[in-house]
Amino acid sequence: MSADSTAACIEYLLSAIWPISAIPSGLSMRSFRNLALLATAAVCSVLPLPAQDLAPRAYVITPLHSNAVVLTWSFFTGSILLNGSPITGATGTFDVPTFSYYHSFNLFGRSANITASLPYAVGNFQGTALGAERQLYRSGLVDSSFRLAVNVKGGPAIPMQDFGKWRQKVLLGVSLKVVAPTGQYDPTKLVNWGANHWAFRPEFGYSERWGNWVLDAYMGVWFFTTNRDYFSRNAFFPGTRAQSQSPVGALEGHLSYDVKPRLWASLDGNFWFGGRTTLNGVQARDSFQESSRIGVTVSIPASKHQSMKFSYSNGAHVRNGGDFQNVSVGWQYSWLGKPN
Repeated sequence: MSADSTAACIEYLLSAIWPISAIPSGLSMRSFRNLALLATAAVCSVLPLPAQDLAPRAYVITPLHSNAVVLTWSFFTGSILLNGSPITGATGTFDVPTFSYYHSFNLFGRSANITASLPYAVGNFQGTALGAERQLYRSGLVDSSFRLAVNVKGGPAIPMQDFGKWRQKVLLGVSLKVVAPTGQYDPTKLVNWGANHWAFRPEFGYSERWGNWVLDAYMGVWFFTTNRDYFSRNAFFPGTRAQSQSPVGALEGHLSYDVKPRLWASLDGNFWFGGRTTLNGVQARDSFQESSRIGVTVSIPASKHQSMKFSYSNGAHVRNGGDFQNVSVGWQYSWLGKPN
């Protein structure tokens, strides 16, 4: 999952960390199944939801045919909230290295760009279920993401030879981000790096510069398709089950300052709400989300073609889902020219 992106979720729930062979004596299979059902109604995000993105300067344009390869390492640690389930003290610690490719191009005279990201995740999770400590390890591909952004005001497609004369004022843009179900997913398990559904976010972006200061603001909505094979075909639920999620509204803002060209720092924040989940037509209790994060980002040039980006974020307000600290380090190599 990249610094500007991200995009997958997993659940850490009762039956995923308690094997059938370890059912306590005196607890019937039916009772245990009911506990598992209770836990599956309390959906939580272990990887941050896509709405939690913090991506400063996402609508600032670059010269025509700019390219960049970005390698990002992100570290997450924190609590996992499971409202309504018998799991307590759930925590997770995981690493997410991500490979991303960026390319800018001319779209009907406007500056446009596309970004593709492929994350991989390795994580350890712990929690107390029915009085016993349980641990879980997962490693695998996370859902890939793709973003197309187009400037609609203030940013025409500009070749490199003219870019030095251009000065940013007000930029308005639109984008569409798509998260594809390409991550590791096993429908018989609850803990998966892949979500087994598509996610789409149309977004409107604003960016304005005053001297060395840049203000960014984005407004978007996430839409999700249905996972029609959610925790199914196992000893607890032999059939198939469908899980759906209502749209999630996402607001994001950044205030950054240029120390010198390519050296800048940003104060970041966001807020998201919505996302009630439904399992086989029954809405999950306490699944409405209303949360926000704050953070900082610093970008440092390393050479003509290379730069480093460092970021930190933490939960400022968490109503449902995980409350994580995140540290990310990214290396970027950029160049000009059309792909061969």
